[in-house]
Amino acid sequence: MPNPQNHRVPVKGAVHLSDYDPAATPFAHGTVKAQEKDLKMLNKQLSQLLRPLQGENKRSVLLVLQGTDTSGKDGTVRGVFKGTSPQGLRMATFKSPSKEELSHDYLWRCHAVVPAKGEVGIWNRSHYEDVLVPLVNGWITRQVAKQRYAQINDFERLLAENGTTVLKCMLHISKDEQRRRLQERIDVPEKRWKFSMDDLSARKQWDAYQQAYEDLLEATSTEHAPWYVVPSDNKLHRNLMVNTLLNHCLLDMQPQYPVDYPELVGLQVE
Repeated sequence: MPNPQNHRVPVKGAVHLSDYDPAATPFAHGTVKAQEKDLKMLNKQLSQLLRPLQGENKRSVLLVLQGTDTSGKDGTVRGVFKGTSPQGLRMATFKSPSKEELSHDYLWRCHAVVPAKGEVGIWNRSHYEDVLVPLVNGWITRQVAKQRYAQINDFERLLAENGTTVLKCMLHISKDEQRRRLQERIDVPEKRWKFSMDDLSARKQWDAYQQAYEDLLEATSTEHAPWYVVPSDNKLHRNLMVNTLLNHCLLDMQPQYPVDYPELVGLQVE
């Protein structure tokens, strides 16, 4: 497998999504059957790495999944965590803010679902929604967006300095692939529940969202919370890459089971 660090968004410098091919498959090798076998192996290894993280109960991981409509955030969760015990996982989905959430600062709802020690948090969309959507729709100015990016960097630094490893994945698909997936949601009865007319409105703003994502990646890919652009036209490759990133993250952390329990020395169960 390629080194995931080679696919980090640079901390400094301009970001152009046109430099990232959404149909690329650098983490997929061999036949589809071979790739599925690789994914199964990664699933197993991830499950094994999560147990000592939970037992250690000192650190946590936050996996942020961000992307346009149909980019595969739900599918990534299913594919990456297949066979993994839900114990130790914390899933949060960010939709339009509720009335209560709007009565607080925009990060209030995010901090409430940060993973606890020993957990892996999975954010399906994230705090970045509160910059992307308002900016593209003209509800906030570019100056306010810039201010929010700075605040988000500080928020993520707070998490990192308190033991949470932040891993951010931008699921990158092409406009043609989005059209195909949206049409499939319309044509396949079992998938129609996933379709919203708002998806078509957002699709008309494709170029504006691409520009907003470039600005976001450029402003918020940091040493303490890096971004990775994940080519996601190919769903299997998407799952392989995100799973590899998460596995490497946990291997670098090297979580250890706690073994020092002096109060258990000599204890006999009757």
